[in-house]
Amino acid sequence: MPFPKIELHVHLEGTVRAPTLREIARRNDYALPDDLEGLYAFRDFRHFIEVWILTTNALRTAEDFGQVVADYAAEAASHGAVYLEGIFSPAERVARGVDWDEIFSGYCDGADAARELHGVEVRLTPDIFRGATAEQAEQVVRYSAKYRERGIVAVGLGGLEADYPPEQYAPAFDLARSLGLGSVPHAGEVAGPASVRGALEALGADRLRHGIRADEDAGLVRELAGRGTVLDVCPLSNLRTGAVASLADHPLPRLVAAGVRCSISTDDPAMFDTDLTRDYEAAESLGLSPYAAYEAGVAGALCDEETRGRLQAVGAAYDWR
Repeated sequence: MPFPKIELHVHLEGTVRAPTLREIARRNDYALPDDLEGLYAFRDFRHFIEVWILTTNALRTAEDFGQVVADYAAEAASHGAVYLEGIFSPAERVARGVDWDEIFSGYCDGADAARELHGVEVRLTPDIFRGATAEQAEQVVRYSAKYRERGIVAVGLGGLEADYPPEQYAPAFDLARSLGLGSVPHAGEVAGPASVRGALEALGADRLRHGIRADEDAGLVRELAGRGTVLDVCPLSNLRTGAVASLADHPLPRLVAAGVRCSISTDDPAMFDTDLTRDYEAAESLGLSPYAAYEAGVAGALCDEETRGRLQAVGAAYDWR
């Protein structure tokens, strides 16, 4: 039986394995390249984004969105997952003609199915894509608030980090906070410490998705440790996109040694040829124990306190030796 795991950073659109993606594309009469697996050999982060847009456009209906969540919950449960925070990018789908409510209701239905069918608690954290207009960003926030009672807990920021600094999205995140939503931006993946500081200060980040390039600024690392900010670290994703040159070069050991809390996630497991077990193994090879990763996951989760209590109880009951 695999040990219990928490995953706080997984793009639901990036969990769809190639056979399922082909099935959904056929259902929606959407043309995909024949060699999907070959497409997933990324040259760099920008190339990953190009492939992301091409493949995720196959998803069109509430049925598609619900299936994606339930399918991934089944996969993650087989690796020991008890809690997930799933990301999806609604404004990208809306720009291609899909209705906001179809997207949100589909993902929320999928989260319900994940709990009922696979015993996995799922909370949802929609992303604003970098490059979105102020109006698009506001719409993501307002629809997220509309579906708060159905498991939407926070708003994120994803996409081309080096091209769009976090500060320009501050109004959307101010609105999110006023509506009771958390802040979980991507920062410190392909851009450096300034991006991390911007996410903390301008966006009021409750947690950082990636955050690994904070390692380049010792003062910032001390600040993250002092704040207790949890980083969602995705070791094999960082390797696949070229954010780190090799696993041996990954800053995770230095961040952990400095007292920064790090949870472990897959990011886009279907696209990065990984799964929760492999990412946890990579983290363990870098010196982060499964128990420490689980504890960071509990600390970083944006769930209600009752759910957090259940997650703590799962961790306490397991023999981590």
